[in-house]
Amino acid sequence: MAETLRGVRLWDASDSICNGLAVQLRGGRSGNLLCMKHLKLWILAAALMTQAGVMAAQTVNWVELGSPSARTGMSLAYDASTKSTMLFGGSSPGETHGDTWMWRGGWLRLSPAASPSARNGAGMIFDAAAGDMLLFGGVGSTGIYLNDTWTWDGSTWAQQFPPLSPSPRNDAGMVYDAASQTVVLFGGANSAGVLGDTWTWNGVTKTWTEQNPAASPSARSAPMTYDAALQRVVLFGGSGNGTALFTDTWVWNGTTWTQQYPASAPSPRSGDSMAYDAGLGAIVLFGGAGDGMWEDSLNDTWAWNGTTWTQIQPATVPPNRYSFGMDYDPVNKAVFMFGGYSSGPGRGDTWLLALAP
Repeated sequence: MAETLRGVRLWDASDSICNGLAVQLRGGRSGNLLCMKHLKLWILAAALMTQAGVMAAQTVNWVELGSPSARTGMSLAYDASTKSTMLFGGSSPGETHGDTWMWRGGWLRLSPAASPSARNGAGMIFDAAAGDMLLFGGVGSTGIYLNDTWTWDGSTWAQQFPPLSPSPRNDAGMVYDAASQTVVLFGGANSAGVLGDTWTWNGVTKTWTEQNPAASPSARSAPMTYDAALQRVVLFGGSGNGTALFTDTWVWNGTTWTQQYPASAPSPRSGDSMAYDAGLGAIVLFGGAGDGMWEDSLNDTWAWNGTTWTQIQPATVPPNRYSFGMDYDPVNKAVFMFGGYSSGPGRGDTWLLALAP
């Protein structure tokens, strides 16, 4: 399958169509799922000259597109204003990154005039009410936990200075709640241990507000995403202090958290990621690690239909991993995934999870 990006012809080196798999979706309907495609993109570049009205190839080269280096703990989210996936920072052995990348059919490294310092484990999400990307916290290259707030306007980063902020932390869950038009932040961890507080960010007034819900998940670092069909935030599992791992599911309705009791659920894990797939009408969860070590990392795929979790079995799956980036790309109508830890140093591979045609 070929697609055009600003006049450049791109090829997907893995063009085979995967076998369909029936999976029960929201409302009892079923759909054919799914194929994971490993993207390795190349440009066929030709320098052309005109001779008597005929275009002739002077030189032809295959050029592999650049991509972020292999890493883990990067911040990754879809930017609706630029119709692209944005990536910031992360870490690899001996290095903490502070680079900004854009994916729009291929990776492009950006050079903004201003930028957050190098870090990993920062929360990042697109704030639709404000029309910009929000980044918060993380842990810097010297091991210092951060609580600075930055916004991305499509061309550069700008630090914000709200009067009140959550405490320094990394690996907090962060998601945009379209129902309340705020960004919701939950938990994370710092040198004192895991946290269990809930905050909201108003991107219009540029202010953080701590919430005091009547009920709440226990303190932890856990993935969250927004269920657009039911208009509520969903949190699954995560890790607590020590070796504690969770397999519970919670939803946020703008005021409080409510635990759900599905008939089935993924096993306890940390370092997994979730994204709402508009094509499926379901939340997709992938991977993680049973004890935070690559030896026990996972590559299973699950779907949440608003009531229960169902494991799905794509014909092709990425290698096991945890602490990776994942979002939903509505242009390609696919869940997008990059990097993470696996059986060695951080990974640098890019995957899409798409419905079979």
